[in-house]
Amino acid sequence: MELFNKILIANRGEIAVRVARTAQEMGIKTVAVYSDLDRDALHVRVADEAYALGGSTAQESYLNTKKILEILDRSGADALHPGYGFFSENAAFARSITEAGVTFIGPPPEAIEIMGDKISSRAAAQRAGVEGVPGTQKAISDYEEIVTFGETHGWPVAIKAAYGGGGRGMRVVNSKEEAKDALESAMRESEKAFGRSECYLERYLTWPRHIEMQVFADSHGNGVWIGERDCSSQRRHQKLIEEAPAPNFPEETRVKMGEAAVKVALACGYQNAGTVEFLYQDGEFYFLEMNTRLQVEHPVTEMVTGLDLVEWQILIAAGNPLPLSQSQIERRGSAIEVRVNAEDPSGGRFLPSPGTIAKFIRPDGPYTRTDTGYESGDTVSQFYDNLVAKIVVWSDTRAKAIRRMVRALKETEIEGISTTIPAHLAILGNSEFQEVKHSTKWVETKAGLESLTLNPLPNALQGNEEVEKTQVVAEVNGKRVSVDLYLPKFESPTRNAPASTRTKQRQKNASTQGHRSAGAGGSGQVTVPMQGTVVKVLVEVGQEVEVGQTLLVLEAMKMENSILSERSGTVKEVRVSAGDTVGTGDTVIVIE
Repeated sequence: MELFNKILIANRGEIAVRVARTAQEMGIKTVAVYSDLDRDALHVRVADEAYALGGSTAQESYLNTKKILEILDRSGADALHPGYGFFSENAAFARSITEAGVTFIGPPPEAIEIMGDKISSRAAAQRAGVEGVPGTQKAISDYEEIVTFGETHGWPVAIKAAYGGGGRGMRVVNSKEEAKDALESAMRESEKAFGRSECYLERYLTWPRHIEMQVFADSHGNGVWIGERDCSSQRRHQKLIEEAPAPNFPEETRVKMGEAAVKVALACGYQNAGTVEFLYQDGEFYFLEMNTRLQVEHPVTEMVTGLDLVEWQILIAAGNPLPLSQSQIERRGSAIEVRVNAEDPSGGRFLPSPGTIAKFIRPDGPYTRTDTGYESGDTVSQFYDNLVAKIVVWSDTRAKAIRRMVRALKETEIEGISTTIPAHLAILGNSEFQEVKHSTKWVETKAGLESLTLNPLPNALQGNEEVEKTQVVAEVNGKRVSVDLYLPKFESPTRNAPASTRTKQRQKNASTQGHRSAGAGGSGQVTVPMQGTVVKVLVEVGQEVEVGQTLLVLEAMKMENSILSERSGTVKEVRVSAGDTVGTGDTVIVIE
């Protein structure tokens, strides 16, 4: 069957680059779309054609259905690939594409409606004979429902976005006192990330592993499972490290889980790529949700199978049958992927770190792959997801794959922003991770990242605000060595300097020093450690506050972050309001 002539990729960043490359290898022209902030982005440079969406935020640009439909018509594209995130699991968007006479490279809108909605997907899985974690069968509308559920099933309880994934809009509620604020926060974050605010409840398991199964189905009634991935290394309910196959995972359970995943897919008339997610604990697995799209971590499955999953997506969307039957799919060795995010992992806080990448050197070597949407000189914006790159390695054993990943991460150089690479190295070097004793809660509770610091100063210089660490290379008796120097910091630009210059200096200072806390400054000058938008101010002038109290909520990179007080006292000034945009280092509240 003939393939498409031109594919519009309704996304940005590394996934847009990833899809474009496979399409071009298949002889298909590619069309990129871009916001005002992404005019010169890598995905724009890679595509054969590019069209402006306008706007800066996701709502103004990549979530603008009308504009995307206009560009589809102008470009003459006969297919659209949604990538992941944005519109990838939006049935109304998929339907608008097919109604325009363009092929949507993904499941039918009807399947997205069933499985893209996490509530109805639980019901569909149950009808297919696959049991899930105890939870609600409808969207919740009031925090009292959380209290009732928690008192019935036990605390903690998980609030989850009904139309999302990737941990966006998820909150863990440990008691009834937390219920109201947690629901409000989850609904706000879900609305901004997915355009829908509905949430549902689930029992929160104590020490589970997150295992997901890659499935494919075609329009001829065939379905297969490609293999599973272990995604248990998470923070803020978002994945940090993924691997295939799942380690210490019985083959009998693997087969049963794969068969269950195919049952779930076929029961809803599914087509194209999908991922059925499970929680695995004490030898049992429970259906969690189905992601009706390509996953961020699909490269580890490609590495162990030798298959191009984007190519499979395009072939199936064009009406072709599955390229392989279940018995023909083979898996070899072990693959690991780490997500290099623009976050400062100091103290295990993982604070967003948007900014311009001054230098980016990728790792190289055997069986080493880097998927990225950025190069040196590109800017990671506060308005979008903070994924900078995915580094993926393969080896014949898991132990060798871990060593290969450590080598690759040490080769990677990224300057200008903080990244999660130090956290990845700490996790990979931890014996509990190596011995597969971790779970979805391990990174935040037992991995020891609370002691992680970036650019630490010697003990004698701790607390000295006037010095910073600089690394230089020298020769000593003919031997090349790296030396750490502790030099006076550069003076900040004067108040008369352009705003852009002051912002760049703030970013540089934050990048060099590392963020001390979410609130910054026991001096009473409460500053923000990242660019973002104020969502909610929780205090007012004259109010008494305590150490650790949340002062305001800041949204950055599609995530909400609580800014905490580092001292007790009285609020003297509140310099921001909800909706204000702030920059790294800006003082937002003064406490005396």
